[in-house]
Amino acid sequence: MRRQLKNSATQNVDLEESIHINKTDNRNNLEENLGNEMHDLCRKLFPICRSITGDGFRKSLNIIKEDLGLENLKAFEVPTGTKCFDWEIPKEWNIQDAYIIAPDGSKICDFKVSNLHVLNYSIPIDKEVSLEALQKHLYSLPDQPTAIPYITSYYKERWGFCISQKQRNQLIDGQYRVYIDSELKEGSLTYGELIIPGETEEEIFISTYLCHPSMANNELSGPVVTGSIAKWLLSLASRKYTYRIIIIPETIGSITYLSRNYKEMKANIIAGFNVSCIGDDRAYSYLPSKEGNTLADSVATHVLKHSHPDYVEYSFLDRQSDERQYCSSGIDLPVCSVMRTKYGRYPEYHTSLDNLELITPSGLFGGYKVLKQAIECLEANETLQSTVLCEPQLGKRGLYPTISTKDSSAIVKNMMNFLVYCDGTLTNLEIAEKINVPLWELEEIITNLKQANLLRVIK
Repeated sequence: MRRQLKNSATQNVDLEESIHINKTDNRNNLEENLGNEMHDLCRKLFPICRSITGDGFRKSLNIIKEDLGLENLKAFEVPTGTKCFDWEIPKEWNIQDAYIIAPDGSKICDFKVSNLHVLNYSIPIDKEVSLEALQKHLYSLPDQPTAIPYITSYYKERWGFCISQKQRNQLIDGQYRVYIDSELKEGSLTYGELIIPGETEEEIFISTYLCHPSMANNELSGPVVTGSIAKWLLSLASRKYTYRIIIIPETIGSITYLSRNYKEMKANIIAGFNVSCIGDDRAYSYLPSKEGNTLADSVATHVLKHSHPDYVEYSFLDRQSDERQYCSSGIDLPVCSVMRTKYGRYPEYHTSLDNLELITPSGLFGGYKVLKQAIECLEANETLQSTVLCEPQLGKRGLYPTISTKDSSAIVKNMMNFLVYCDGTLTNLEIAEKINVPLWELEEIITNLKQANLLRVIK
């Protein structure tokens, strides 16, 4: 009889392990597929020349909308000259072609080979200049001789080309024809907004930017991961919170959006994330809000601490992206930044080396997963209160394990530790932090305790 019981127990363990392995394999396949899909979308967007205004931004936004099925992602146009706080919408910039013809007849700095070759927002030009005159309009990186730098001149009209230092060193004396077929006109700035309704008017805010030309991690990882998060949110049967998701040109876009929406945002947003540089495989990074004590900060550090404890935490003083605007004086939104390797901290940043090889399917999925876990924690976050005094009798409610496994004691410990702090004053996230357990590992415990009527929702 003992042998039969032992064999039966062994079979049960083997079955559980088999189910676990199958679930793991299925999850790994789903992760690999989603990572590949995001990388494919980045590849599709990569050749497009984008800027803070213009057709490149519109085309890219439309591709994201169509490829991810985000039917309710709306494009808004803000005319040139519109005042946005202390700023003004600039002229719209579009470009068709650009190149330099060297004295030997060869074509260099060809826009159609790399759109980084042109100073972004360059005015049109078509004339011959000497090498000495040309040098004043060339930009290169002596310490990265094979890289083409990304240089802009949004608010002062000038023309120029970006060139690798290696190619610049090979230029010969003579006359060069410089040609830039671009246009600056009275037009508009474009941004995308997607509002996903929830059960409450309280909002989770997600912002990313789409204004840089052919750079992969700095530019495309943010909107592609954010768009994929939006697609997942739309697939949920229900959502506690409303989600405000925007895809904008950096800096002028966030200033523009805030100038139109900040009062409503201040009233409704309880947590927000600026999403940038989230597709490489090197690191995870977190940049806090101005005070570093918002709900967004708490959930971001909770997820990173438990899933990637080697993450790098930066100071708010290291900010460079749109968190500057969201946390500015008088706006003061609860927004932090979640990234892979932080902008400005990887050598390929703002150069042609930030290419499709720098971002990977696994890197993109890793960034997606961290952001998704943060949102799941926010959705699960609530204030609970125990319905009984002293410890509840778990056995009679079927909550005490009847078979001892390597995990059973930890489950009971987590259950009792969670319960002891359910006094109606602490949220689930705050309790998870106190007992040092990831909130997602408490999900089943909380569900079971609710079903046993041992917890009631206070808020």
